[in-house]
This record gives sequence, C-alpha cells and structure tokens, in this order.
Amino acid sequence: MSAIIKYPLGTEKSIRMMEAENKLVFVVDRKATKKQIKEAIENQFSVTVVAVNTHNTMKGKRAIVTFSQESPAIDLATKLGLM
Repeated sequence: MSAIIKYPLGTEKSIRMMEAENKLVFVVDRKATKKQIKEAIENQFSVTVVAVNTHNTMKGKRAIVTFSQESPAIDLATKLGLM
C-alpha cells in the first residue's frame, strides 16, 4: 500500500456496503485529502473512483470510496484478499 492508503477495512458493515453500494472502506493517513486519496486509489489499483467520503475516528481516518459501475468493488476486494 502507498503512504496515503494504509489498508482496506473488512468489517461486516463495509462488506455489506461493498455488495449493496459498490463502496470500499480504507484506513488512510490523517493528513490525506479526498483528492489525494482518490488519485492514490486510481493509480494503485487501476480503477475509476466516483466519490470519496472521509470520516475521522479516534483510531484514524477512514475513507469510504465509491467506484464506478465499470470498476466493481467486489473485484478489487477479491484482489486485496477481503473476500
């Protein structure tokens, strides 16, 4: 993973979001912006990102990434070993 993206989150809720809404959740660097997160994911995984929402928690920053219809989140999750 890059310096911006730390690791994907494989919780029950994130798996449900992946199946229903074509989204994946990543733990990212606290100082990363939405634009930096989008560019890092597109470059690293060769997918098309539609939107990035971030959420700051006590444990770190999480990015909820929405993928385009041409880039199914399930395919990327399989590649990353989440499925």
